[in-house]
Amino acid sequence: MPVDRFTGLRSDHVGKPTLEKSRKSFTALLRRVKFYDSETAREFVFLTNNLEIPALAVAMLYKMRWSIELFFRWIKGHLRIKHFYGTSPNAVKTQIWIAVCTYLMIAILHKQLKLPGTLHRTLQILSIHPFEKVPLNQLLMETDHRTFHFINSDRNQLDLFEL
Repeated sequence: MPVDRFTGLRSDHVGKPTLEKSRKSFTALLRRVKFYDSETAREFVFLTNNLEIPALAVAMLYKMRWSIELFFRWIKGHLRIKHFYGTSPNAVKTQIWIAVCTYLMIAILHKQLKLPGTLHRTLQILSIHPFEKVPLNQLLMETDHRTFHFINSDRNQLDLFEL
């Protein structure tokens, strides 16, 4: 297939693996699609056994798959979903939507209260102190520890924050 400088498609070849051990393990024809992504200035090579769809569709499917992988990485890092409690599509979607709604409510709270620090910091504090009997604004505001005066402080001992 000729190089297409407008779509990023570089080549589309069909063949079998060159190593004998690989050829014995996988006897079907393989398709090798080279694609240049102008957004990242990188060239990618995709292997597939689907010989029916256009080569550009192969590249776009892999690109979409990578976006999905990044989305799930973001979910694990920000929504703190370590595992799914159910296995049905409905259970997984429900758990994701609950986590997204919780994340968005905290993001709105963070912005409206003009809380110091990052949204990530606010999420960490709320996850560490879920049942604190302290008003939210007091829990989330940064305080200067040097301004605290303890009632029964022993002046013969140094305070931790005065070092």
